[in-house]
Amino acid sequence: MKQTEDVRPLKRSIRLSELSPPWQVLVRLCQAIDFGQISDLHVRDMEPRYTPAPKVLRDIKLDADDSARTESELADFAVPEEVCRLVAQIEAMGTGCIQKIEVRAGVPRRVLLEVAPLENPQ
Repeated sequence: MKQTEDVRPLKRSIRLSELSPPWQVLVRLCQAIDFGQISDLHVRDMEPRYTPAPKVLRDIKLDADDSARTESELADFAVPEEVCRLVAQIEAMGTGCIQKIEVRAGVPRRVLLEVAPLENPQ
């Protein structure tokens, strides 16, 4: 009997330079925030839009020194897996509004999406 092959796609890292300019802006914005959140970010055709401007909040700890992510100084780098997951969520959404993106250590960690209600909830 022949064994079936694993057909899952191989994971590969995605580089910042491979992302569209609006996505690059979002990655850089997360790095600049370091800790905090982005809210009311509009999405159209699977791309973040910055008009109207989203609300950006920084969470600043006063008992510790802020240290920027090492990638913030680089022109190109492999983006964290969380960015890839955020891209996948927004691609599935297509067009809409992201209510909130929680950013920790310069990386989007949690997202609250506005979704359409189920048509026939039963």
